[in-house]
Amino acid sequence: MTVNWGLARRREALGARARIIQEIRRFFIEGGYLEVETPLRIPAPAPESHIDPVPADGWFLQTSPEICMKRMLAAGYGRLFQICHCWRAGERGRMHIPEFTMLEWYRAGTDYAGLMDECERLVRSVVEGMGFGGKLAFRGGTIDSAAPWERTTVRDAFVKHGGMTMEEALERDVFDEVMVERIEPRLGNGRPTFIHDYPACRGALARLKPDDPTVAERFELYIGGVELANAFSELTDPVEQRTRFESEAAFRAFRGQITIPLPENFLAELAEMPPSAGIALGVDRLVMVLLDAASIDEVVAFTPEEL
Repeated sequence: MTVNWGLARRREALGARARIIQEIRRFFIEGGYLEVETPLRIPAPAPESHIDPVPADGWFLQTSPEICMKRMLAAGYGRLFQICHCWRAGERGRMHIPEFTMLEWYRAGTDYAGLMDECERLVRSVVEGMGFGGKLAFRGGTIDSAAPWERTTVRDAFVKHGGMTMEEALERDVFDEVMVERIEPRLGNGRPTFIHDYPACRGALARLKPDDPTVAERFELYIGGVELANAFSELTDPVEQRTRFESEAAFRAFRGQITIPLPENFLAELAEMPPSAGIALGVDRLVMVLLDAASIDEVVAFTPEEL
């Protein structure tokens, strides 16, 4: 008999992972959220230039459950959460895996600021429920999750860490490069960090800030330099959303990427969606941080290479 020692060595990590997911569920159920399951194979994900979906018999494996979950918001469901598998082609590395586990939740009647507060409460609840205490060891440092979490704007982060203004980075077309190489490694060290108010051109499905339409009401969560979550005050204008989708689709075509049809049913129902906020949090990465794992491979049962 052949023993798969690589899989056997993950027993402790996979046990902790299961308990972490149980703590996540407990938080949302106690918070009055409905757990939902939406289809994994869909006709049209949101077209995004930096994400390639996996084709599946003429449709696509979901890159995120957001399209279906927002349609549920539009139908009157006020608080929703889902823990599910998502797929993104070509994403493989120490922090990436092409099939991964995502937590998404959506809440009507709040905005991205309210979701920041709730995200902070969630992570603290999981940390406490797991008995880790307030301080987490990660990559040779200590993260104090009990301390007040840092909140910084993208503009301030570029000045502090990027060596240029946000506007200069956009003009020189180096925004993403500077974010990845200079800014992200410095976020969430010592305590978790929310970085918010992204430039409008990086707004994705987020609404623009009413008092400053040059930025979108979007935030990301970083712990120890690792991006864990991405959130928006949701855009509810179907005309603006179609324009953004068409722009992304045109850019994908220019780059020779796979063609993605527009999610027409979602666009048709979007006007019925109430003011809401939504967030996607990578479960595998959260487990990595909480267990001080060096690679995502250490916290999943099977990597693609082992199948």
